[in-house]
Amino acid sequence: MNLDAVCQTLRLASARLAMCTAERKNKALRGVASALDANRSEILEANARDVERARASGMSESLIDRLSLSHKSLDEIIRALHSLADQTDPIGQVVSGWTVPNGLEITQVRVPLGVAAVIYESRPNVTVDAFALAYKSANAVLLRGSSSAIESNRVIVRVIKEGLAASGGESDAVALCEPPQEGDKYADVDWILTAVGKIDIALPRGGSALIKRVVETARVPVIETGSGVCHIYVDESADLSMALDIIVNSKIQKPAACNSLECLLVHASRAKELLPLVAKAFIPYEQKTGRAGGVEFHADERSLALLSGCAQSVKPAVEADWGYEFLDYIMAVRVVESLDEAIEYINAHSTKHSESIITASRDNARKFQKLLDSACVYVNASIRFTDGGEFGMGAELGISTQKLHARGPMGLSALTTLKFLIEGQGQVRP
Repeated sequence: MNLDAVCQTLRLASARLAMCTAERKNKALRGVASALDANRSEILEANARDVERARASGMSESLIDRLSLSHKSLDEIIRALHSLADQTDPIGQVVSGWTVPNGLEITQVRVPLGVAAVIYESRPNVTVDAFALAYKSANAVLLRGSSSAIESNRVIVRVIKEGLAASGGESDAVALCEPPQEGDKYADVDWILTAVGKIDIALPRGGSALIKRVVETARVPVIETGSGVCHIYVDESADLSMALDIIVNSKIQKPAACNSLECLLVHASRAKELLPLVAKAFIPYEQKTGRAGGVEFHADERSLALLSGCAQSVKPAVEADWGYEFLDYIMAVRVVESLDEAIEYINAHSTKHSESIITASRDNARKFQKLLDSACVYVNASIRFTDGGEFGMGAELGISTQKLHARGPMGLSALTTLKFLIEGQGQVRP
């Protein structure tokens, strides 16, 4: 694949997109939604081949779930496209404006970044989300998915291009970079990350190994999405019925997602009562998870003593379990003596993604939110809500755990930058 030529085509398309009206871009997004709907069977057949190949290679079922598409997930993808089309176009949005004493009129507006490269693993839904967010914000996009989803991505990108062409959109504004079939399987990724002047921004979305490679290799600007070592802390005043619902949802709904629960912290005064209830609450999911007891616990010394008699899958935690992203039906458990200990532990072991406190104390809730250094901090709610769609953004590029440019779920504004427009009447600087 000639990436130089691909990037040149994307650059020209990005210039044309920058001149597109919001109405024209929205029409194109709706055209893509219609094309995806009309080509459901072919997309799902391609995805089934990816899933079959992944399962034969020994991929875990939790990761298979992340790779898989269904009519329901396609419905969600199509709804997200329509939702995005309905949102206010950020391009040209006036952020601020003022007039300085010499009469110059200064306006700060949002503008596109140019050509974005999105590097991601599995999850063919990201192919559509990344395209749509880039297109709506007037950026051309180079999509580099993983080999595990290659057949799905080929069909999806072809259908996106067909939908754009049929609706008068810029079909050259999206391209798929297929992983090399031989040699260094990351050679194209390294090219993208060092393509200064050709790629304006790179956005990695995947596990810690991918993020590490991007951060260490990149010479182009990067918006880093982080892995998710997410925590829930059950405070001494917590409603245990509420806590159980939140814990089960956060762990079971999609364990391979970056916003799933990896470590449960329980106040010492509630551990004896709560932990057996947690073990019991997971049992109904045995068939879904393929694990005895539904979830495997990696427990510290105090929680191990409480879980050993009631949990079917429990073992002593080792040091490596603290701060580890399992992406599976596995959960670390730890008993703490206080809110302060929970905060200190989370700040030391989280990836700054999403954390939640279950509490009836308003003071404890506010302290938890103020002192935790994470992008999303919840009170009495599941951490699974950390998602662009759930936040009303229509779709997301990923969850940024860094502090500059973008943080948390990244929607349209994450693919824009700011420009100053200055108008005068002949002023010169004295």
